[in-house]
Amino acid sequence: MDTPSPYGGPPVAVVGNGPVGQTTALLLARWGIPVVLLDARPERDAVGSKAICQQRDVLDIWAAVGAGRIAEEGLTWDTARTFHRDRELFSWSFTDRGHSPLPPFVNLSQCRSEQILDEALAAEPRIDVRWGHEVTAIGQDDRTVLLTCATAAGEVRVEAAYAVAAAGARGDRIRDLLGVDFAGHSFDDRFLICDIRADLPGWETERRFHFDPEWNPGRQVLIHPCPEQIFRIDWQVPADFDLDAEDADGRLDARIRAIIGDRDYEIVWRSVYRFHSRCVDRMRVGRVLLAGDCAHLVAPFGARGLNSGVADAENAAWKLAFVLHGWVPEDLLDSYHHERSAAARENLAVTSETMRFLVPRTGDERRARERVLEQARDDAEARARVDSGRFAEPYWYVDSPLTTTDPDRPFGGRPPRGEMPTVVPGVLVPDAPVTVAERPDVTRLRELVRDGLLALTTTGVDTAEVARVLTETTDAPRRVLRLADIDEHGTLTTALNARPGETWLLRPDGHVAAVVPSNSADALARAVRRVLGYMPEVVSTSGTGGRAAAYERHFALAQSWDLEGAEAEHNADKGECR
Repeated sequence: MDTPSPYGGPPVAVVGNGPVGQTTALLLARWGIPVVLLDARPERDAVGSKAICQQRDVLDIWAAVGAGRIAEEGLTWDTARTFHRDRELFSWSFTDRGHSPLPPFVNLSQCRSEQILDEALAAEPRIDVRWGHEVTAIGQDDRTVLLTCATAAGEVRVEAAYAVAAAGARGDRIRDLLGVDFAGHSFDDRFLICDIRADLPGWETERRFHFDPEWNPGRQVLIHPCPEQIFRIDWQVPADFDLDAEDADGRLDARIRAIIGDRDYEIVWRSVYRFHSRCVDRMRVGRVLLAGDCAHLVAPFGARGLNSGVADAENAAWKLAFVLHGWVPEDLLDSYHHERSAAARENLAVTSETMRFLVPRTGDERRARERVLEQARDDAEARARVDSGRFAEPYWYVDSPLTTTDPDRPFGGRPPRGEMPTVVPGVLVPDAPVTVAERPDVTRLRELVRDGLLALTTTGVDTAEVARVLTETTDAPRRVLRLADIDEHGTLTTALNARPGETWLLRPDGHVAAVVPSNSADALARAVRRVLGYMPEVVSTSGTGGRAAAYERHFALAQSWDLEGAEAEHNADKGECR
């Protein structure tokens, strides 16, 4: 793969130094783009577990930017158990088509993840971290973004080529400055988090969800293991719950002991939070892209908050880098909104379904849920309708304007819990062990995909001709490899269900852009041009048909479910333990 020419233009500004902003900055720097990373806070506030569940594909992204210790330090878990009162209803474990060396999920406190990402930031000379810079104005023209910041030393202006707004749930000022709508609603019920340190043998590798346990009647309790014998416990509590009062009169201690018994324990952190379901109407505003909680808030059951925000970061980073290097037209950035807005609405649809099951609104809904839970004790069909949260998974860009569909590989829809979808154009390619002669440092596929476009050819394909087509079609970094040369044991070929006479074209984020049959140079060139945004008639489409329309309907339903008395504030202490 050719080494790209150095970039010599203005930096990209990233607003918000949380995990999504950190990841965005590190990915841009990996592409050779300088970054100014701004945060209104004076320093890192390393308090509480907050978002603890990190999904395999997010761990893979962090490994690519020098933060692989998150996977190493995190507590690996692979089994999710669901209980109703005193009886286990079912359990399930994650599957992996490609046999990645990374665990399906780890639990690690957000503050520790941020510390590891901070170390990676400090080692990257292209990233200028500036604390105490509150953005108070945003101006932009057809060449730059101008950010005005309030600092302790006075007003400072930062000029950037583009900006990524990752200011988190409390990014109201940024959203107001950009003029975006943040429609949705807030749930009335509250949840109490306690991080406790205790010795609970047998609970170290499992996530446990309890419906209506005797120690929280009529509501739910969720328990997650974390490193260093810390367990995260979430109780659903009434809207008028008073944490200080419970602590003072001993009810908080009784809550904890009802779960762990007569054991010693230490409260490490505690908080009360509310859920929100909101999404901006635009994720691209001129030269500014919105990402993470600044763009969308979802109920935390399913770990879809931070994990989806990191996917925003990768989508934004490779597209910004390709535009700034001059490899693609600026129109490619329109696809950021198309793809990540669809992903956000998918998350809203999934988590809203979960919340409708967890928090019934009427007596009829409560009774219907109780029937499902009772039937689930002996009925497999009823168990399938028990919703304690569908875990985060990479969004599949099957409807993206960048994807070339394959009639022989139709998308099969949302797979069962814990499983990965069949690999078709738009789906994230499974990771798998590979051997590359000219890259002895590479041991798995995902370590190759982030270098640019990757074409994998099967038997019967003229690999030299594929390389010629890519070279004549784009100046972007590209590599062509024969699948048989890198897949010694056939693991990747089996995971892809790759057939003779095919070229698999992979995007820089690992999603399959196209599967081109035979030796069709024209079809391959069209697929390359499509994935790089050279087809503005499709890149600029609004995505109102097919699955995108279904997500819009789900979002409209979520907006209409506005509980009486719900407030509009966005609680930055929301937990993402699911």
